[in-house]
Amino acid sequence: MSIASDMTKRATETALRRRIGQRLVVLASLALVVLAAASSLIMVRGIDRQIGDVVHTYEVRNQARELTIALAEAESSQRGYVLTRDESYLEPYRRAAASIDTRLLSLVAITEDDPAQADRVRAIGGDILAKAAEMERTVELVEKQRSAEARTLIQTGMGARLMDEVRRTLEQFIAEENQKLLDRNRGIDESRRWLVAAVVAALAGAVVLGYSLLARTQLEVSALARSQNRLLSENEVLEAHVQERTRAVEEAREHAERERQRVEALLQDTNHRIGNSLATVSSLLGLQLMRSKSDEVRQALEAARSRVHAIASAHRRLRLGGDLETASADEFLDAVLEDIASTVSDPKAVALVGHIDPIVISARDATTVGILVGELVTNALKHAFPDGRTGTITVSLKRDEAGVPILVVADDGVGLPEDGVGGESGLGSVIVKQLSNQFGGVPDYSIAPSGGLVVRVSLPGLDGAQSRG
Repeated sequence: MSIASDMTKRATETALRRRIGQRLVVLASLALVVLAAASSLIMVRGIDRQIGDVVHTYEVRNQARELTIALAEAESSQRGYVLTRDESYLEPYRRAAASIDTRLLSLVAITEDDPAQADRVRAIGGDILAKAAEMERTVELVEKQRSAEARTLIQTGMGARLMDEVRRTLEQFIAEENQKLLDRNRGIDESRRWLVAAVVAALAGAVVLGYSLLARTQLEVSALARSQNRLLSENEVLEAHVQERTRAVEEAREHAERERQRVEALLQDTNHRIGNSLATVSSLLGLQLMRSKSDEVRQALEAARSRVHAIASAHRRLRLGGDLETASADEFLDAVLEDIASTVSDPKAVALVGHIDPIVISARDATTVGILVGELVTNALKHAFPDGRTGTITVSLKRDEAGVPILVVADDGVGLPEDGVGGESGLGSVIVKQLSNQFGGVPDYSIAPSGGLVVRVSLPGLDGAQSRG
């Protein structure tokens, strides 16, 4: 009896120890899973903070850039007004001056949560306000017929030095913002690596403990139960793996889409900034044009200004498609024609009409086509309607029966001179010929039935051109 009782007692104690061990394994597994979940949550919060830092830094940097552009525009218009006393400079100056105040207030508002950053912005703001006051002072002197004092104030160079200091300070501020973002990202990346290691270790421990528990359970059941449990376990692991892979693919797709949108925004911004820079060059040529007394020099400067303006218009108006490699000819060239029409001194005298098919062209060729159209239209405006004559210029880009894009620019003006066809020795015709040759075409000049001039250019080398169906 005592032997049987001892055996029963030992069996009971063994079973009790086994149950306690199983519960401890379960609790340890749950603790590791909770640790992995907490580490994942911390990692997600770190990623959210990183994204917030990126957005905030980009906004601060963008406001600083826009503030720099507004300052440059205000200074350019102020100098133009002081040097020429042309009141047409006052409107862009006032607009740019108002934009300076708005951009500065926006920059102060978005940096007020960071005391050090806010102090830096206020210090920069003081220099900017000093420069704005100096520009406003010179404008007031000119308005009070004290132009000599205004020019003297400019010639001292204090305003230029102050402007250089403001630009240098803003660029340094933007560089510091970029460095802060890099430092934050490095810290978050380091934390992420440790958290990922902790998650992997916790999950590995949970898997080991779970497997140990499963092995102990399998010892107590039949062979069929063990096989079924193993099958269920493998099925669960496979489903988890599929879900994880699906989630990873979705995250990769979303990341790629965000990167595509970011690259598209950067490309659009780059084209816009190139256009703005060229527009500034055009404005500087206009200033030099007004100061030149030689008719020959004025004509050369006017031709150069018109061509720079056409190139600037082509860059500003370029809108890429979803593949970031092509653009639609109808949207792009219609916008270029609108820009050219805005520069005509009397828009009611000469009308610009566009008939552009939705031909898809490569981004590499879009700017060249825009410059070619701008040169042809500008030549027509310059030569076809002398002495205030009215008329219409029609621009079309369509495919012929062979599918080759054909550019036609026609006017109902005075037509060709008697001594030559199209003035092919002129600089404008040389430029048109060279641009046409890039696409394997040659410009053809002919007289329209109404007496005007028709320029027809075949563009067989216009790659990437496909009609949108």
